[in-house]
Amino acid sequence: MNKFIRGFGFAFKGIWHACKTQLNFRVHLVCATIAIALGFFLKISAAEWLWIILSIGMVLLTEIINTAIELLVDLVSPGYNEKAGHVKDMCAAAVLVTAVTALVIGMVIFLPKLIAVFGHAA
Repeated sequence: MNKFIRGFGFAFKGIWHACKTQLNFRVHLVCATIAIALGFFLKISAAEWLWIILSIGMVLLTEIINTAIELLVDLVSPGYNEKAGHVKDMCAAAVLVTAVTALVIGMVIFLPKLIAVFGHAA
């Protein structure tokens, strides 16, 4: 059981490393906080919450995997290597695809509600 609990410590250590060293991870956390605040403000449905939570989780997940792979690539290929560059570029692309998907999901959920709230106020 101690080994299992220690595993959580390693996981939180990884999250903390991402927070300390990765500007993009911190930007994603700010965006996640905004999405959560908007969700409460606009009183989104349970199904909409599931999409928002899934989107946040997927963006943070891909950012952490991207960071891990970049560290590993730097370890095994400290000098310039074209293939290592391609690996890093594809990992960054995975984060971009996930973030854009999350943005579209957020727009589908939040825009109609924001228009309804602020469109009538104008």
